[in-house]
Amino acid sequence: MRQAEFKSRVLGRCRRVVVKIGSGILSSPEGIQEGRIKGIVRELAELHSQGKEIVVVSSGAVASGMTRLGVKERPKTIPEKQALAAVGQIKLMALYEKHFSRFEKNVAQVLLTHEDLANRQRYLNAKHTFLTLLDHSIIPVVNENDTVAVEEMKFGDNDHLSALVATLLEADLLVILSDVAGVYDKDPRADNGAELIAVIDNIKTAKARLAGKSQSAFGTGGIETKLGAAEKAAAAGIPTLIATGMESGILTKLFDAQQECGTWVLPEENRMANRKHWIAYNLKPAGDIVVDDGAVEALMHKGRSLLPSGLKGIHGSFGVGECVRCLDGGGREFARGLVNYSAQELQRIKGLHTSKIEKVLGYKAYDEIIHRDDLVLLE
Repeated sequence: MRQAEFKSRVLGRCRRVVVKIGSGILSSPEGIQEGRIKGIVRELAELHSQGKEIVVVSSGAVASGMTRLGVKERPKTIPEKQALAAVGQIKLMALYEKHFSRFEKNVAQVLLTHEDLANRQRYLNAKHTFLTLLDHSIIPVVNENDTVAVEEMKFGDNDHLSALVATLLEADLLVILSDVAGVYDKDPRADNGAELIAVIDNIKTAKARLAGKSQSAFGTGGIETKLGAAEKAAAAGIPTLIATGMESGILTKLFDAQQECGTWVLPEENRMANRKHWIAYNLKPAGDIVVDDGAVEALMHKGRSLLPSGLKGIHGSFGVGECVRCLDGGGREFARGLVNYSAQELQRIKGLHTSKIEKVLGYKAYDEIIHRDDLVLLE
């Protein structure tokens, strides 16, 4: 499919847009670059004035802190990075406030940790806050809360965060602005024959084909994280554009159906339900369960729930209601789901018929280990 054909179809109904701005755009070895923020804000403000709802996911807090404190080298320890992020986030938001106010636009700061979107109630609370801000024509500027986020609580990168925010808000489009023009078939800095891929119509196939081929050319996030973010968005029915934020007027060019730019990733036709997307992509698995071939067949092709009789093994320590990976006999993950029993309980009832659960445990909360409604197939 040509870009123009796809763009004309998507842009006609595009109202809510999440724009991720990478640190490679906003910063240099010396720290934050205010001129770049000024240019991107001008384009974002123009889109907002055209009636678009804009949500910005912005990196750059650490770089901003370096500028503010005169630090020349990026710190290596987590406490030092968190301290710089705490100082830099204020500076970063001040710059967004300063330049959006030139166009009479109001902004709001939203800082998130993975825990905020992994907890279902907090996830819904965050959604309501975002929607209220958008209803009041306010532009949320989102970043990971680096000051408090430890490894278990981190999203890992803002590409991932932007995809989760886009899904949370059921956005019409995710835009990932980086310091490169898009996705290439090879590493463009190592191979002069590398070609920009205009449209990716099957993100899973593209990820498998491109993995490891061009990561070194894509700044701190890497091409793998951008394709991973696009995959999450695609599963929710959201298209993604991966493009350079170093080019002046890129957002204007994006919304011109006649101009090609970057790499467009098409969404999947069968959109994953919001709650199942939350299970698949927002939760960090607490352990693994291994199921037999019969159970894999029943889950994948017959729409069944997972019963104790199909369980072969349990790895990890997890409690009731936590997310686990479902593996086949070869160790391949094919599904994720929320378990109705703890790891200890499953060790005692694995391989048993449901009628034996109460006899072994002394009680029976559910017949199913994972109910179909709490199971997400990844294939």
